[in-house]
Amino acid sequence: MAVILSAEHIKKSYTLKKLITDATLYIGEHDRIGVVGVNGTGKSTLLKLLCGLEEPDGGTIMKRSGLRVSYLPQMPDYSEARTPVMQVLASAPKDVGAPDEYEARSLLMQLGITDFDADVRTLSGGQKKRVALAAALIRPVDLLLLDEPTNHIDAATIAWLEDRLAHYRGALMMVTHDRYFLDRVCTRIAELDGGGLYMHDGNFSYYLEQKAARLDMESAQARKRSSILRRELEWIRRGAQARSTKQKARIQRFEAMSAIAGPQEEQKLALTSTSTRLGRRIIECEHVSKSLGGRKLIDDFTYTILRDERMAVVGENGCGKTTLLRMLAGELAPDSGTVAIGETVSIGFFAQEFPRMDPKLRLIDFMRDIAEYVETPEGRFSASQMLEQFLFPPDVQYTPVERLSGGEKRRLYLASVLMASPNVLLLDEPTNDLDIATLEILEDYLTTFKGAVVVVSHDRYFLDRVAGRLFAFEEDGKVVQYVCSFSDYLDARAQQREERPTAKKETESAPRRERTRELRMSFKEQREYETIDATMEKLQHALEQIDAQIEANASDFVKLTELSAKKEETQQALEAAEERWLYLTDLHERIEAQKNG
Repeated sequence: MAVILSAEHIKKSYTLKKLITDATLYIGEHDRIGVVGVNGTGKSTLLKLLCGLEEPDGGTIMKRSGLRVSYLPQMPDYSEARTPVMQVLASAPKDVGAPDEYEARSLLMQLGITDFDADVRTLSGGQKKRVALAAALIRPVDLLLLDEPTNHIDAATIAWLEDRLAHYRGALMMVTHDRYFLDRVCTRIAELDGGGLYMHDGNFSYYLEQKAARLDMESAQARKRSSILRRELEWIRRGAQARSTKQKARIQRFEAMSAIAGPQEEQKLALTSTSTRLGRRIIECEHVSKSLGGRKLIDDFTYTILRDERMAVVGENGCGKTTLLRMLAGELAPDSGTVAIGETVSIGFFAQEFPRMDPKLRLIDFMRDIAEYVETPEGRFSASQMLEQFLFPPDVQYTPVERLSGGEKRRLYLASVLMASPNVLLLDEPTNDLDIATLEILEDYLTTFKGAVVVVSHDRYFLDRVAGRLFAFEEDGKVVQYVCSFSDYLDARAQQREERPTAKKETESAPRRERTRELRMSFKEQREYETIDATMEKLQHALEQIDAQIEANASDFVKLTELSAKKEETQQALEAAEERWLYLTDLHERIEAQKNG
């Protein structure tokens, strides 16, 4: 494969912070490279260096003659008053020929942007991202550089982008935290770590396997070296007479082996539950409706959030997900209906647009303004210790906020939300700008959090891990409940879309004298529909009891075998009930639509 761009021994620093100390990269004409690494390691900087927006402090970047490059920035500039079409034409790559207005309109429509007279400055975050994507994709180029292309956009747009990039003819390099996206689109993974760049062939899953094997091997070698060192140390302590050549050589070998650094333990975000006591009443919504700008976003929503709730709110950009979270947080009043918040509820609201931080304020002072200490199951944590838990070591804590990267600011904001010891978490797009390592630990934290969690996100992998109940915004402000994973929900919706044209075609081709068969539930299906929620709750409760029994009988092998088989049987019954619930719910909705139509 011909190399279209080479970057050798690249170095880049900002003031005292060394980001990239020695990075070498070769991009082939059909490469699909995903860039991963902890926030602040220089992922966005690397893309800027490759597209020529910044110059390296050292090393060389060579491009094939006439190489056409398109770049999607993480935060596009929307400071000027422009329509979406004008913005696309102004931001399109300059070396591919000027696109015309028809091309811009066509691509914007594919991305769900239909108001061509709007001012881009007034668009939502997701709409702005889609306009920027249109500008980056409007003409084919040799190298496409994308910085967080999935941030802020909804699942339908992510699926559209995933399919387009999977069939892209040129080379592609992107920074993203979407693990499903990385796995399905990329064929090579570039990992930025400690100032160096490490290339891995294969998709993201294979990269994880390779990395796990490498870490295991390094640990095994370290254990072997440690065993030898202990034996040598014991020999030296016995008082070896270091006079002979043989004995001197042995001491020298010991000293050389002692100087070898062991495998570096990865920095990980270690979150500890800091929630306060939560009473029986959490948040109760009764017949809530809300309109904004003359458009009904939420219509007659009723639900009571439970103590250990793990629910996700999903839907297209601009449908009202953030509005619902703001009402749950008490920041926004409904037009009708009530939102009642329990007296013991302490809400931690992680907003999509985090509040402005004083750029000159030091990290330690930012945290101390929230609380000096926080109580956790492991004991009392100071503001400084809490920052360490979030990968801000003591030598960084006196750094002003303005020196942090976008992802590091996001991580600091998350630390500040949890520092206040909430017992209900409302998270609006928490995955935006966070690195994969932080997301993995956040996911583990949310599964053990002693309180309710409501999350708005388009990250499929994240939602599959943390939420078992979905509330989907559908037509005319209706918020519909589903008890399934987000991936199962997307698959079901895709299947429905595929079936609708076929059903329409069959109806149109049928003779007019034939009447469409009236949809109805049998008596058995109606009874099942009325009781299936209780059935699923009963099975879920049974699973919890089995888990408790497994924990209590950890040393009884016979009992554990019996309980494991029982758990698997109950889990299968629950999955079957959930699939049946999806079918019955869909049938009920179609019957109601038939009655109203």
